[in-house]
Amino acid sequence: MVGEERTQFIIKNSLFVVICGSNDIANDFFALPPVQLHYTVASFTALMADNARSFAQTLYGYGARRILVFGAPPIGCVPSQRTVAGGPTRDCVARFNDASKLFNSKLSANIDALSTTLQDPTIIYIDIYSPLLDLILSPQQYGFKVGDKGCCGTGLIEVTALCNNYTAAVCPIRSDYVFWDSFHPTEKAYRIIVAKLFDKYFDRFF
Repeated sequence: MVGEERTQFIIKNSLFVVICGSNDIANDFFALPPVQLHYTVASFTALMADNARSFAQTLYGYGARRILVFGAPPIGCVPSQRTVAGGPTRDCVARFNDASKLFNSKLSANIDALSTTLQDPTIIYIDIYSPLLDLILSPQQYGFKVGDKGCCGTGLIEVTALCNNYTAAVCPIRSDYVFWDSFHPTEKAYRIIVAKLFDKYFDRFF
């Protein structure tokens, strides 16, 4: 559409955001028993981290020069996983969070190694785990009232398509909630997280 030269300019100057890990940990490893027959947490997170590195390297090969690779969030503390595996009191699920942290440590090392190999400091691992966990554990500090349930429906299990006009009501004040549905944060939560990340990584890109 724009020609090869313009295409390369767009790719080189665009910001690529790679988000990976959440569904692999929550919906594949812990939700599918056959997966656990073939992998341990250690081997599965290593596979995930290696695949993420390969994906980032492929983007680089296409000409991308600003690549942010996000780690996994505290999966064990999102509402749906607390409902499914957090017991009667819906506590954060430690083994889920441990898997996220293990994956993040491997992903961070892989991305740092890739950046060093390519001699390009603009391939960066982004820690999403810490800022989101801070919002979940201390919601009032950021102006939220609810950190353990979503705004949509019961807030306990509804996610994506289950949050609709026909099957789920919506809370009256969305900005009171850290989570929109039982897995994804609200716009207000994302804005707070992005502001923190922007302050931390701004100098690396702009």
